[in-house]
Amino acid sequence: MSDQSPGIGTGALTLIAGPCVIESRELVFEVAGSLARTCSDLGVDLIFKSSFDKANRTSISSFRSIGFDESLKILADVKAEFGVPVTTDIHLPEQVAPVAEVVDVLQIPSFLCRQTDLLVAAGGSGRSVNVKKGQFMAPDDMAHAVQKVRDAGGNHVTLTERGTTFGYHDLVVDFRSLEVMRAFAPVVFDATHSVQSPGGGGGTTSGKRQYVAPLARAAVAFGVDGLFVECHPDPDNAPSDGPNMLPLGQVGALLEECLAIGAVPSGRIGV
Repeated sequence: MSDQSPGIGTGALTLIAGPCVIESRELVFEVAGSLARTCSDLGVDLIFKSSFDKANRTSISSFRSIGFDESLKILADVKAEFGVPVTTDIHLPEQVAPVAEVVDVLQIPSFLCRQTDLLVAAGGSGRSVNVKKGQFMAPDDMAHAVQKVRDAGGNHVTLTERGTTFGYHDLVVDFRSLEVMRAFAPVVFDATHSVQSPGGGGGTTSGKRQYVAPLARAAVAFGVDGLFVECHPDPDNAPSDGPNMLPLGQVGALLEECLAIGAVPSGRIGV
């Protein structure tokens, strides 16, 4: 087995995209259908993503889930209906087995990227594993997370950059991390979580959506194996991460821009 998740690290740009959280079957199918058509038209591999539970919300009163079983059923139906791989995040080792029965890629949330039991359980699942770099982690330290997954039998590992904590309520992206982490595994750039302002909405997470596209373009220019873009038909009224999600209708244009940038030959300048 190669050290790749489905479609990631093969030389072409992969898109991981979907709404932040599973709000309803109707919403998920609307987004999945639109993304599947857009990616098919542009020749981009799609992995559909949506969370079955938002376990790390700022406020206890924030929306979390429509339910574990119903959410997994919706993800399974998306996979069957649109013929695309699916992914979702896991938070506890005991979630790995039932979720792995449905999804193609297990996502490790950034706050849990050091949780050994979770990484080992995911690595032993037989599924690809995408580990999101913690906002508090140096990129070279993510080599240890990759090794935990591989030592447990997981050969398909991907790392995702999603910004680094910079003071209070802000994140910044150090693009050097993309190249550092690509020494360990294929790397995805999370363009939407990188513009978050954690807790910046006074009990909710805020964000600066206007920077999603510029950061995505910069990441592709720097060199990346995939893009992670959460999207929604009406992000301003979404129950989770609305301020940093991209409007669904803008995904195609962003992909076209990134593909054009990715098609420009790169070279090394001698010094």
